Amino acid sequence: MSFTKGQIITVSLAGLATAVGVAAATIQSGALEQSNPPLAQSPASTRNPIAAPTNNPESRQPESLQAQTQAAESPKSQPAKTPVVESSLVAGVSQETVGPVVVTPPNSGCKITQAVVSDPNPPLNVRSLPQVSGSKIVGSLNNNTFVSVAEEQNGWLRITDPVPGWIAKNRTESSCSNVNQQINFLPGGDEAIVKGRIIGGGSHSYRIRAAKNQTMTVRNRKDVFPQIITPGGQLLAGAPYQANETEWSGKMPVTGNYTLQLDSNFRGYEYEFSVKLR
Repeated sequence: MSFTKGQIITVSLAGLATAVGVAAATIQSGALEQSNPPLAQSPASTRNPIAAPTNNPESRQPESLQAQTQAAESPKSQPAKTPVVESSLVAGVSQETVGPVVVTPPNSGCKITQAVVSDPNPPLNVRSLPQVSGSKIVGSLNNNTFVSVAEEQNGWLRITDPVPGWIAKNRTESSCSNVNQQINFLPGGDEAIVKGRIIGGGSHSYRIRAAKNQTMTVRNRKDVFPQIITPGGQLLAGAPYQANETEWSGKMPVTGNYTLQLDSNFRGYEYEFSVKLR
């Protein structure tokens, strides 16, 4: 096939235009690549956490375990926390305990029927009058001697046995012959320790109020276990002249004042017991 001169010129011009267009597109594409580098060339996208070992032990965990660990440590997955201060305060209140109240019988303002001599400089003088000057010494008593007391006057005891006369009260030990005392727990408490001494004959009674079906526990801490008597006079435990009990516990049959009673017919004794009510 043969071309005319005009056709050759036209084809040449068309080819030139095409070449110019391709060159311009290539230049423009290069410029865009320089201003916006491909993501494949970004350092963050080329990092391989498995292929690049580190000194962090977590990075060597399997990928599934890492995902679970991260999920567990995520703040969104943690439950709401109770403030530490509030929980410790609540725990402190709930764990707070109140100790037992200590109850002792009075030793003054009551009738004394017997006393025992306890003189730091024995023997104890027995005088004709309740005074030192103008009185005569009518006898003397060794320590631990029991005396029968008829009356008390200005710090002196008039005794009838073993030697009639007057002795100084502060050179003796004595107790109220009859005691009738109420037991009151400390605020928030539920236990009392009762301890005292009966010198000579007498009766020491302690009352405690209890509600029906409450549980009372009495534990002996000395030699004598008290009688436990209901408001109606029924004996629950501690029968006299029998082997001393060491502990008793039971539910209260009725609401009212229960009596814990100790009696002495001769020289007396020391006693101590605890009572708890719940």
